[in-house]
Amino acid sequence: MNIDDIKQVLIVGSGNMGQQIGFQCAASGYDVILYDISQNFLDTAMDRIGKLAKNYIAGGRLNDQSAADALKRIRTTVDAEDASKSADFVSESVPEDPDLKGRVFAQFNKICPAHTIFTTNTSTLIPSMIAPATGRPDRFCAFHFHDVRFNNIVDIMPHPGTSSKTVALIKAFAERIGQVAIVLQKENFGYVFNAMLMELMKSAQSLAANDVATVKDIDRAWMGVMHTLVGPFGIMDSIGLDTVWKVTDYWANILKDPQAIANAAFLKKYVDAGNVGVKTGKGFYSYPDPAFEKPGFIEGKTP
Repeated sequence: MNIDDIKQVLIVGSGNMGQQIGFQCAASGYDVILYDISQNFLDTAMDRIGKLAKNYIAGGRLNDQSAADALKRIRTTVDAEDASKSADFVSESVPEDPDLKGRVFAQFNKICPAHTIFTTNTSTLIPSMIAPATGRPDRFCAFHFHDVRFNNIVDIMPHPGTSSKTVALIKAFAERIGQVAIVLQKENFGYVFNAMLMELMKSAQSLAANDVATVKDIDRAWMGVMHTLVGPFGIMDSIGLDTVWKVTDYWANILKDPQAIANAAFLKKYVDAGNVGVKTGKGFYSYPDPAFEKPGFIEGKTP
C-alpha cells in the first residue's frame, strides 16, 4: 500500500480517544467506521463527537459545513465483520490491558483485508507486547495521539518486527490528517511526552495519597511555578481517572511497588464513585467550570 490507497479508517473503541481520532480522520476527508461492542457506547460517542465538532468550529479549525461533512463521514457499528471488510487502516483504543488488546487484534486479523495496517493508541504499553497476537506484526505499530483539541503531536513507535514501509506509511498518514509525528528510534514505555507525564502524575498521586498536600495545592504549586494553565490532577481529569487508575494499578501489580499500590487505591475511590473526570462532569474538579480555570486559583482564593 501507499498513502493514496488508504480510504477507510476503522476506529476500534469509542471512548474519549477513539472519538477524537475518528473525528480528526473524518475532518481530514477519510471515511471512518467507529466500532464498539455496545450501541449505547456508540450513541454516547457520537453525541460527544458532535460536541467536539463544535469545539473545532469555535476554534476556527472547521466551518459549519466542513464540520457537518466530517460528521457524515463517520459510521458506527457493533458488527465486527461489517466494520472490517473495507478497512485500510485500523486505530485501536481499547482499555490498557495487553491481553485484551491482543484478543481484539487477533479477532480483527481474521476478518480485515490482508493489506490493512494495524495501529494501537496505547498510552503506556509497548507494541512488542501485542505484536504476536496481531497476526501481522510487520504491519503493526504504536500510533499514539494526545488530546487533538489542543495539539497535533502524535507518536509513532515501531517494534523490532515493524517494517520500514509500515513506519513510512503511518508517518505519511499522520501528515495527511494534520499531525506532527515523533518517530521513536526504539520502544519506550510512555513514548516521549507520556514518559515524562507519567512521572509527574506519579509524583502528584504520591503527594496526595501520603497526605503531604491537597490535590488543589499540588496543582497550584505546579501551575504557579511552571506557569501552566492546568496542573497534574487537572490533566488526570482530562485523561479520565478510570484510565489513569487502570494504568497505575496494572504497573503496581506488575512491579509490586507499595507506593504505586497506595496511589492506585487513592485513585480507585474516585473511580468507584463514578467521578472519573471531565467526561462525567466530576473528578478531582467539577466541570465544565473547574476551579483551576477561575481567577484567584493559584493564590488560593478559589473555593
